[in-house]
Amino acid sequence: MNEQPIVFAEPRTPSSFALIRVLGLVALISGLLIVVVYQWTLPTITEQRRLALEQAVFQVIPGASRLTGYVVNQDGVHAPNSGASGRALYAGYDADGELIGIAAEGAAQGYADTVRLLYGYSPECQCVTGFRIVYSRETPGFGDKLETDPAFLANFEALDARLNAEGTALANAIVTVKHGTKTKPWQIDAISGATVSSKAAGKAIGDSAQVVVPAVHRHLKAEGQL
Repeated sequence: MNEQPIVFAEPRTPSSFALIRVLGLVALISGLLIVVVYQWTLPTITEQRRLALEQAVFQVIPGASRLTGYVVNQDGVHAPNSGASGRALYAGYDADGELIGIAAEGAAQGYADTVRLLYGYSPECQCVTGFRIVYSRETPGFGDKLETDPAFLANFEALDARLNAEGTALANAIVTVKHGTKTKPWQIDAISGATVSSKAAGKAIGDSAQVVVPAVHRHLKAEGQL
């Protein structure tokens, strides 16, 4: 009896069109899932960011019990619904409704990415009274010293941010200097080993203050209050 040889059929290779169709379907489903998850989590993320920002503002304006938001630019201080563009500004008031300080945004390029922060300013002493990092990707162990190094934080107990005689700019630009070389009240003594991050924080505050401080004092002089 002659046995017939077994012939195996060659596997069919999917066509390019079929592969593209499958990949397209997978990509579509993945994209839809990403959109759905993003939309679902967006309110929570937004609320967490708002709470974190609010907490940072209260930290840089100690004693504030109420906040009011504004927008500030070269033209002055504006209500948030005015349509004006500029930096976010927060006025902090005590329990009696008296203005005790403001908080403003600042940003500058650091070692790894842009360093974003909020800093407190007292119109009474014309000085920066503290800051909080809002966003930073600086090197762990170095960049995070911006908020933990006692000597660095001492710079902001009353950092000089007085206006010039004309009220148009700071009398002295806020600058960061090499660690151990600070001689002026408007200078920031850098953190040893984290000079780039220190300079980023100083530049963020200094550049912002050049706009914010004159605008706030003009507004207070004209309106009597924020």
